[in-house]
This record gives sequence, structure tokens and C-alpha cells, in this order.
Amino acid sequence: MAARVVFTGGRVFDGSGSPAVPADVVVRGDRIEHVGTGIEPAPDDRVVDCRGATVMPGLVESHCHLTFPSAVGHLDPSFNPPVDVSFFHHLPSPDEHLALAERNARILLDHGFTSAYSAGSLTPVPTEVRLRDRIAAGLAAGPRLRAASFERDNNPVRLGPDGPAPQETGPDAVRAFVREQAELGFDSVKLLMSNDDVFFEGGSMVTQYSAEEANAAGEQARESGVWLNCHAQSPESIKLAVRAGFRSIYHCSYADPEAIDLLEQHKDSIFLSPAVGIMWANVHEGAEFGIDAEKTGSVRSLAAMEQLYPELRKRGLRVLPGGDYGFPNNPIGRNARDLELFVRLFGYSPAEALRATTFHGGQVMNLPVGLLTEGYFADVLVVRGDPTADVTLLQDPANLEVIMQGGRFHKAAT
Repeated sequence: MAARVVFTGGRVFDGSGSPAVPADVVVRGDRIEHVGTGIEPAPDDRVVDCRGATVMPGLVESHCHLTFPSAVGHLDPSFNPPVDVSFFHHLPSPDEHLALAERNARILLDHGFTSAYSAGSLTPVPTEVRLRDRIAAGLAAGPRLRAASFERDNNPVRLGPDGPAPQETGPDAVRAFVREQAELGFDSVKLLMSNDDVFFEGGSMVTQYSAEEANAAGEQARESGVWLNCHAQSPESIKLAVRAGFRSIYHCSYADPEAIDLLEQHKDSIFLSPAVGIMWANVHEGAEFGIDAEKTGSVRSLAAMEQLYPELRKRGLRVLPGGDYGFPNNPIGRNARDLELFVRLFGYSPAEALRATTFHGGQVMNLPVGLLTEGYFADVLVVRGDPTADVTLLQDPANLEVIMQGGRFHKAAT
């Protein structure tokens, strides 16, 4: 029988939202074996002294873009819409893009994120499928990944590397897209249900799909065994997504009272990822990168989020941290800042924000992660101090004394 790892002497936040309490966590193989007190380590156990620290589940990023080029220490200004999108004029080869995504995945794991739910690939190439499988096989270090297709915008003209090309629209075309992406091996398919102010003024209020197209996407997704995700800002786009059975809705900034009520009615099947991180970065840190926060709609969107999400919190919606990281002013590796923004802007307590990124993160992954409880994957962080009192501790990787993923030490205590 495999030797155990015993995390002892610390306070345990198990992810459920209950207060952190003195306890030990026992890991055997890739699973949590026991959480409790009075555990006597055996002679061959590996004992991790957690005094002065909090033991908690690994974090889950719910709005992940590992194929976006910017990460801490690796900023790429050539993908910085609307200022510069020249990245698409010098696209990396599939192998080069995979190497970039693997770099980003390692950086995200270095920052305590042991699982990630993708919010879309940057290109039509199934790089994320390769990345997911390489991580699962132990060939690359990174969070276990739910891979998502690139986002379909329903424009009759699609811009590609060879210039403009026609794109079919209508229910049959949407069905074909969902089916094709499922056949490529993606776990979820993403649609741009609304446009965005970053592309043109007022774009966020433009709904891009009809009810017939949205319903066709939902029916095909269920038939093909994939989930549907969407970028949706306009009230109508949000309502269409909920009614069609979309699983994850991103941004959701301008939900009107009818949309809020509809979301509440479907709160057991819907996940929301506002991506507050990118809006905060655009408003407060965008000027350095040439971003006009007023022109891109970020000032208005951030203000709308500050009004909307406290109400959705009160109504019991599953709102998850995940902030559209991967841009030069919002690079991968800063992801834990979303937790602080949930507390400062949305009225979450630190423990509620942690529960959102652990327990609810496990739910969006649909995997036994996000809780320290018997039988779950042994994704364990040992954090210096008490993040249930101060979530900003998680923004400094130096505070992560241990990062364990599936029972394997990615970072061990020194």
C-alpha cells in the first residue's frame, strides 16, 4: 500500500465555506484519505508541518485562456485588442502555440491553480485538446483542464489568416459548428452571443444569435455530449443562453430584471464568470498599454458589475472567479486577484470568495476537486497565514508553501 502524506499542525479550510479549523489532512495516492484531528503519523508517512499556515483545496480558474500569449514575465503587446492584434499576422505554428500554452499552464499551476475551465481557445487549432491530454498524461505541468473551442461570432464574414471568408449562419450552421468542435475533442463550445464594446461602440448590446440558432446550439451540444459556454453582455443574449441550456455565461454585465429572475430560476444549472479582472485592469491599468477604458466600455461594464453581482450573490447564483487573464495588462499568473475583487467590489467575505473558487470551481469542472474531503483528488495548497481573513495572500506565490496536485508535489515545503 502506498505511503501516506500527512499535513499536520495547520488550520484546514475544506472549501465548503465552513470556517478554517485545526485539523490534519491525510493523502494516499492521488486522493484525500481523511480530514480530521488526532491522526498519528506512521513511521513511513511523509509529514508536512503546517504550523502557522492554512491547508486548503487547490484553486480553480473558471474563465481560462491558456492559449492567450501574455503571462507574468512574458507580456506580448501584439495581442492587445483593440490597440493591437498583429499577433494574428504572425501566428505561431501549432507546436509553437502548444509550447506557449504549456508555459502558461505551468505559470498558472505555480500560482496555486490546480484546475482550469477554459473560456475559449485563441485560434481554431485544437491546441487546448493537446494541452489537456498532455497535462493528464503527466507530460506537461499545469492545471487539469476542460478544453474549449475558439469562439464563434455568427458574422457572415469571418476574418482569417488568409483574409475575409464567408461564414454560413442559421441553425444548421450553428449545429455544424458545435458538432465539429465536439469531434475535435473539445469539452465545451463557445459562442459570442453578444458582441462587445471593444470591437465597436455599443457592441456589448448587440445580440448576435436568434432564438432558433441558440436553441439549435443547445440541442446539438446535448446530442454531441459537450457543454456550451458564451460571452453574453446584452440582456437578450443572456436570456437566450439560459433558455437554450448554456452552462457557463461570461460577463453578463447588463442583465436586466427579467434576465436576473431567469438566472435565479436556473441557478442549479448555470455558472457565471464575470471576468471582473480584465475590466479592473482596463480601467485602472490599461492606459500604460494604450487602452482607453471609456472607449472600450470597461468603465461602464465595471460599474454595471458592481451593481449586478452583489444582487446575484444574494440570490444564490454560482458566480466564479476567473478574470479573462492573458492580455498584456492582465497577464496569466495574476488570476488570484479576482478573489480580492470579489471581496472589494461584490461584497463577498473572504471565505465566500474562496468557496467560489474551490467548491463551485469543482462543480464547473464536474470533477472531484475543490474540496478537502475523503475520495476527492488530493489537490492541496499550504498557504502561509490565513487567506480566509485576507485573500490577497494568494496573490503572492511565495506564500504558497506547498502546491500538491493529484497527490504529487508540484511545490514542496522547503
